Amino acid sequence: MKRRRFILIWIGLLLVLMGFAGGLAARSLWMATPFGGHPLLDEAESLLRAHFLHELPEPSALERGMIRGMLDVVGDPFTVYLEPAAHELMTDTLSGEYGGIGVVLSRDAAGSVRLVPMAGGPASQAGILEGDILLAVDDATSASSWSLDEIGAALRGPEGSTVRLLIAARAPGEAERQLTIQRQTIPLPSATGFLRADRPDIGVIALSGFTERTLDEVRQAYADLTRRGMQALILDLRANPGGLLESGVAVAEFFLDSGTVVIEQRRGEREIAYQVDAPGPGSRVPVAVLVDRSTASAAEIVAAALQANGRAPLVGETTFGKGSVQLIFELADGSSLHITSARWLTPEREVLDGTGLTPDLPVDPAAGTPGDPFAAAAIAWLDEQEGGAP
Repeated sequence: MKRRRFILIWIGLLLVLMGFAGGLAARSLWMATPFGGHPLLDEAESLLRAHFLHELPEPSALERGMIRGMLDVVGDPFTVYLEPAAHELMTDTLSGEYGGIGVVLSRDAAGSVRLVPMAGGPASQAGILEGDILLAVDDATSASSWSLDEIGAALRGPEGSTVRLLIAARAPGEAERQLTIQRQTIPLPSATGFLRADRPDIGVIALSGFTERTLDEVRQAYADLTRRGMQALILDLRANPGGLLESGVAVAEFFLDSGTVVIEQRRGEREIAYQVDAPGPGSRVPVAVLVDRSTASAAEIVAAALQANGRAPLVGETTFGKGSVQLIFELADGSSLHITSARWLTPEREVLDGTGLTPDLPVDPAAGTPGDPFAAAAIAWLDEQEGGAP
């Protein structure tokens, strides 16, 4: 076993692989005491080898099956074993790269698909500007009938391949533009900031996860939006699977002026309450937080901290409900063991496992409201404020 352990609080990657988990932070490793000998297991294995009719799997496959059986008895859905290939996939995913054109998608109140190019990426180099409307991808007749996930999948592909985009005219009298863009390996930032095209006084910071760079990305996005005239902010945590506990705490502190962020409990140890030491740079702007059923783990920490401290309402659906922390141990063969080691509580000492956070302003995405009903509800709430933080 490599002499490392990681705090796992990201529900994202294991739901891709077998149900979501995720998020990492390095610590020194302590070696657990083995359970001891396994005479019954040894006896069963000996009898299997002596009497089984067919050829047995490789010893490593039998070992991995034994590990999975042991974890099944433990009965915790987030204490899991990943074989080498799955662990490598998880590690690659955490590297934050993909083949694409470097653009963030959103849908405005009219249902149009808006583009925000990443600085220096292929989309930006091809001339796409923030707020451009995407009409079609390759041979598709209309991007407006696709979900954002479907459009995102169509835009991605192997590095060096190309994708064709049809972009709407920016002004009356101009023509639509057909662009062919070559995909590149794109670093995947965890934070994206933009002003809404239909409401340029309202900024949006969308977080896809919580990594070591998230706080810096939030700082940069917030400073840019403030410079461009932002008067209110939507913090979008939808489909955010979580990430680093420390990163989630830091982002919450950025938007708080005081209070408790989260409480962590470990077996046999004193609980830790993470407190805000000083007002954060974003503690004054009016904020609304978007959440849905896929908002989980570290994203729930941020949402709970802002809600419990009276800083911002939660707009959307009841969140996923994951209040546990996992350690990831990489084993000698490249596989990994994920062990639940702690739980976290909201500032009001609520346990969220299996229940999630209840939104202050519920939104039913199945109601058929055109555009983005989550953002519309958040904008309506922000419009009711008179320029001060809630």
